[in-house]
Amino acid sequence: MKIYIALLRGINVGGHRKIKMVDLKEMLNKMGMKDVATYIQSGNVVFKSSITITSELERKIKKSIAKTFSLDVPVLVKTHKELKSIFDKNPFAETSDIEHKRIYFALLKETPQPELIAAFQKVKFLGELFVVAEDCVYLNYSNGAGKAKLSNNFIERKLKVSATARNFNTMVKLLEMSTAR
Repeated sequence: MKIYIALLRGINVGGHRKIKMVDLKEMLNKMGMKDVATYIQSGNVVFKSSITITSELERKIKKSIAKTFSLDVPVLVKTHKELKSIFDKNPFAETSDIEHKRIYFALLKETPQPELIAAFQKVKFLGELFVVAEDCVYLNYSNGAGKAKLSNNFIERKLKVSATARNFNTMVKLLEMSTAR
């Protein structure tokens, strides 16, 4: 069995699209996933599966969430190696940015079209830096994420891809959880 990390987009944010992690864990266990562990309430799950195609896992989890919770939730599944590669390519590694919780990763489900990336590169917001890669938009919010204009919705709209954002500390924890199994 292989270890995977599932990232659910937009659940338990502002009291909307609520899914209790204990219920999500139970659902995944019923689907045949093993060693299921969740991290915080925003839809981060580490598990083992004999399914080897991440797109198949995404489809099955999404379908099961719709059936179990009556919610349409985008699901992104990565292997430990894929998530580690994204993490290691982070261009914003200044200690003070990390300590001040300014660093975020908008993980992309697909690679954006080159012309959309080129147009996106022209976007400028005061106090917000970003780097677009094929599988992630790396974000540095010097004024904090709460007031950022470079939101997940903005990124999805401009790049025309599905994305889900996680902060630096969550990425570290998910990598630790997926290594310790």
